Amino acid sequence: MDNLILVMFAAILFVGILLMVIITLTRKAPGGLNRDEFRTRWMQIERSLSVSDEGINHLAILNADKLLDQALKARGFRGETMGERLKTASSQLSNRNAVWTAHKLRNRIAHESDVKLSPNATRQALKAFKSGLRDLGAV
Repeated sequence: MDNLILVMFAAILFVGILLMVIITLTRKAPGGLNRDEFRTRWMQIERSLSVSDEGINHLAILNADKLLDQALKARGFRGETMGERLKTASSQLSNRNAVWTAHKLRNRIAHESDVKLSPNATRQALKAFKSGLRDLGAV
């Protein structure tokens, strides 16, 4: 009787472990991104740039930052804010300092009314956002 209970317990334990392994191996990873959607939205941001309209360029930076944040969320990076998600993802970003600088520029645009941007600063920020999106596999 004791041997039967021991065999039953071992069988149940084996089946439980087997089920956990199967579930772990077949579960979809949280990194699923719709690359076509991200590429389309990125191209819209790039096409929206203007040599003469600083407001449009501000909007392009805001949209690029938002797109990067959506990619971070889609890849499963945790955090209440984009800054927290960037910290979590920093090891996967090839140029994390440039991405941080671009994100800080976005924050200045969002919270200050008198931000002046040169065309070069706009290009550098967008280049950093694109690098981050590329590192995450979004574009």
